[in-house]
Amino acid sequence: MRHSAAHVMAAAVCRLFPDVQLDIGPPTDEGFYYDFDLPHRLSPEDFEAIEKEMAAFIGEDHPFERIEVSREEAARMIRDMGQRYKIERLGDIPKDEAITFYKCGEFVDLCRGPHIDSTGGVKAFKLLSVAGSYYRGRETNPMLQRLYATAFEHEKQLRVHLKQMEEAKLRDHRKLGKELDLFSIQEDVGPGLIHWHPKGARIRSIIEEYWRNEHLHGGYELLYSPHIGKAGLWETSGHLGFYKESMYAPMEIDETEYFVKPMNCPFHIKIYQTHKRSYRELPLRWAELGTVYRYEKAGVLHGLLRVRGFTQDDAHIFCTTEQVEEEIAQAVRFAIGMWRTFGFTEITAYLATRPDKAVGEPARWEQATASLEAALKAESIPYETDIGGGAFYGPKIDLKVKDTIGREWQMSTVQFDFNLPERFDLSYIGDDGQEHRPYMIHRALLGSIERFFGILVEHYAGSFPAWLAPEQVRILPLTEKQLDYALAVGEALRQNGVRYSVDERSDKVGAKIRNAQLAKIPYMLIVGPKEQEDRSVAVRARPVGDIGAMPLDRFINTINDEVVSRALATTFQPASAPASN
Repeated sequence: MRHSAAHVMAAAVCRLFPDVQLDIGPPTDEGFYYDFDLPHRLSPEDFEAIEKEMAAFIGEDHPFERIEVSREEAARMIRDMGQRYKIERLGDIPKDEAITFYKCGEFVDLCRGPHIDSTGGVKAFKLLSVAGSYYRGRETNPMLQRLYATAFEHEKQLRVHLKQMEEAKLRDHRKLGKELDLFSIQEDVGPGLIHWHPKGARIRSIIEEYWRNEHLHGGYELLYSPHIGKAGLWETSGHLGFYKESMYAPMEIDETEYFVKPMNCPFHIKIYQTHKRSYRELPLRWAELGTVYRYEKAGVLHGLLRVRGFTQDDAHIFCTTEQVEEEIAQAVRFAIGMWRTFGFTEITAYLATRPDKAVGEPARWEQATASLEAALKAESIPYETDIGGGAFYGPKIDLKVKDTIGREWQMSTVQFDFNLPERFDLSYIGDDGQEHRPYMIHRALLGSIERFFGILVEHYAGSFPAWLAPEQVRILPLTEKQLDYALAVGEALRQNGVRYSVDERSDKVGAKIRNAQLAKIPYMLIVGPKEQEDRSVAVRARPVGDIGAMPLDRFINTINDEVVSRALATTFQPASAPASN
């Protein structure tokens, strides 16, 4: 229906702007868009007129007619329509594929389909925004205008989605990242490359420390690997054959080509090959926070969510045939547990099967897919099948999580790989004294640290729980007379591992509280003459407000308990609440 709505939108634009050149108009996960080249600069002021024309086109209820033609006839039709971008798109269609147009009313578009029966089936819709987009994503090509919109079957669904979008704007990690001074992207350094500021780096270090401890506790060993490798390594792995468009151009060192790594797996394999392995060593679980570099088109870069350099929480498991199902199940359990620790409880599994562009025998794919499916069933994990969604080297399990405003994010992945062990001729000595081929599982729990952090910022709207907050406590002296006591309170917090700052400005305490609230500090400790005399602190907690005065030691013990337990909300009770037994 959204694909059909994209045709309706293009038809409306053609009616309003007859000199428009059309490119493509695909559906997306949450809507659709269409790329236009026209002299008039589209703006939100044009949306009402376009929506009115769309409504008229829908009301006319034109049937969607599929027209299959020869390549020569298609070229003639496109030339007659005067659509120069479509001529190039025609050249992209494989020679053995049928060439089809879809007609609705006077609008005809080169399109594979499918579509709904008629334009009348397009229901609740809304134009959302317009942005620039280079033709084919290349900066040297013309800049087109990409018109974004969405459509739902019911008006209520549309209203819910629009409300979610408004909430998402308030939570935008790019906006909050700037306001909270967490990170920046600087164009003179390079797009898609992240600069972590002290507060953002502090949160990242907490995440990584937790990640490392959990992996060591879970039987993993940690690795570090180089950032570049010889071209031959990537030829053996198959990346130059299947992934080269996402790799950066080679550099020459000592008359040899090297590539910056897009993935860590070949390096882990080379470590495996440093000596003969026995079945007694398996499974080997090796994890690395490895920074990789992948080319992303400028038009798709998006804050921390789509970058060119990122740190992947990567792991590879080498195991026997008998161990593979349990290792997959354990990896899925590990991922779910980690996501719940960070406050994500709605998690859905997807079993991604063989894509069209793949290596390996179909029988091996069936065997691998069956192993993944058996692991999901053994854990009683509900899942959906993503047909053709696997990697080129093997099927996988993807975990998608929902954030606090209901958006779903594809994050953890557990990928089966029978391809790389073959390419690198991996082996282990079995209990029969013979060489056997190990199974290899690729596994990422958080995905990339950058993307995970961006989602975490939006999930909490920047209001991190105390265990993650870069500044857990801000101390607010009422006057300069309490400054020395405030500094002494800070020293006691520091010695107990609490992250704090002292607001030494001469502002009134109300202004200091507002500043701390804007900075989304979990706790404020207000110290006045009475607190100084009693050696206590008056506590304000986000978001409950005033907690009341208490001994400093009690506050320190409580916040440390929250941090150790990784509590997601304050455990203090408001001052007005009755004391618990």
